[in-house]
Amino acid sequence: MARSLAQTAEPHDALARALRATGQSLGWRLGAVWEPVPDRPEALTCVETWHAFGIAAEEFEAASRSLTLVSGEGLPGRVWESGEPSWIPDVLADDNFPRASAARRAGLHAAFCFPIRSARGVLGVIEFFTGEPRRLDPELLRTMTAIGDQIGQAVERRRDSESLRAKEARHRAMLEAALDCVVTMDHEGCVIDFNPAAERTFGHAASDAVGRDMAELIIPPELRERHRHGLARYIATEQPTLLDHRLEITGMRADGTTFPVELTITRIDVPGPPTFTGYLRDITERKAAEAELKASRARIVEAADEARRQLERDLHDGAQQRLVELALDLQMARSRLDDEPAGAQELLDAALRDLQDATKELRELARGIHPAALTEGGLRPALEALAARSSVPARLVGVPDGRFAAPVEATAYFSVAEGLTNAARHANAAKVEIEVVRVDSCLHVEVRDDGRGGAESSGGSGLRGLADRVAALDGEVEVISPTSGGTVLRVEIPCG
Repeated sequence: MARSLAQTAEPHDALARALRATGQSLGWRLGAVWEPVPDRPEALTCVETWHAFGIAAEEFEAASRSLTLVSGEGLPGRVWESGEPSWIPDVLADDNFPRASAARRAGLHAAFCFPIRSARGVLGVIEFFTGEPRRLDPELLRTMTAIGDQIGQAVERRRDSESLRAKEARHRAMLEAALDCVVTMDHEGCVIDFNPAAERTFGHAASDAVGRDMAELIIPPELRERHRHGLARYIATEQPTLLDHRLEITGMRADGTTFPVELTITRIDVPGPPTFTGYLRDITERKAAEAELKASRARIVEAADEARRQLERDLHDGAQQRLVELALDLQMARSRLDDEPAGAQELLDAALRDLQDATKELRELARGIHPAALTEGGLRPALEALAARSSVPARLVGVPDGRFAAPVEATAYFSVAEGLTNAARHANAAKVEIEVVRVDSCLHVEVRDDGRGGAESSGGSGLRGLADRVAALDGEVEVISPTSGGTVLRVEIPCG
């Protein structure tokens, strides 16, 4: 029995070998192992059988494997319930043996059963049968009880080993599937683990990284001394300063280029000297997005200031001057009203003309700030007017009826305006199509021209300003402009 248990690594194999070794040593006909049902710990099921050579026991084995016994039911259930071995001189005469018919056809009579025990309790039971009735053998039961304890301990050790291997496999699979870099370092600063994400990010193969000094591997030269000093201080004092905090530092790739990373360092709770794991994430794209956001905000502020200055100049040089002239004409007309009625009439006529011109200029200014047609009628009339004023023949293919939120309508309007302006100024286009459709909770705006193409989305201040306006609504701008000709300005604006 000891040899059979020592030669197995798997719990199932250990039980099978123990069953065969016991049956052959004792000269009994058939044996079976019973264990708790996985989802019903109060019930038992047959998981392994053995029979001696030349014994026709297939029917009995099949009956055992198809049976589920609750605590106290049948021979296995009785031993499972009591935790003590049990003997039946003849199963055919036993009132609590559900497989009596199958046992009769197999020629089985005497049976004994003993528990498989470990420090955690009863793991299962083993039963054996012979071909003739036999009286109780107390010494055999005592021996098998001791052997059951040995089997239980062996099975428990193998199950613990299986569980540990499964846990290690899960841990390795998690490391390999992780999107973040996971780098583990010992107390001397050497790499002891380097997952695939770290390989992709830093450009080192794990086989080359493991065993190397981490500071030389992924830390820029100007930061290495600081890293080593911090590690030495922690080893000496075990007082953490950076552990379990998110940091933004600089990493170094295999080619020497540096990039921003987000880093969290934790100490692994394992025996022996301190071991540390760093979780790193390349934040180059995030930093670029933050920089672009900051720049777009600055451009918005600058554009707003410039728009106010332009409005001030337009009012000062245009409508304001006309209103000043209007005031002077009215004052002169009032002074001549009694003495020179005809002259006063001329001055009043001139004042009316100035008032009309000032009103016209103010209306033009207002259209540039926010079109009145958009405020009063919505997208359809505003875009129809915009297409009608276009210097390049423009056709409005479609526009949804109904109103949208004011910021959505304004963004759609100025998107079309920017597309028409670019078609007229840069594309040398002969015609333009405008199409606005609603798809789910987004408004899709497209301005298509047949110009020379080759436009760049970051080429002009107009498109940058439009991108900033659209981004403020969490929308997106796309410019498709192949050099073969034609440009599509596509804008997606959330409108839910």
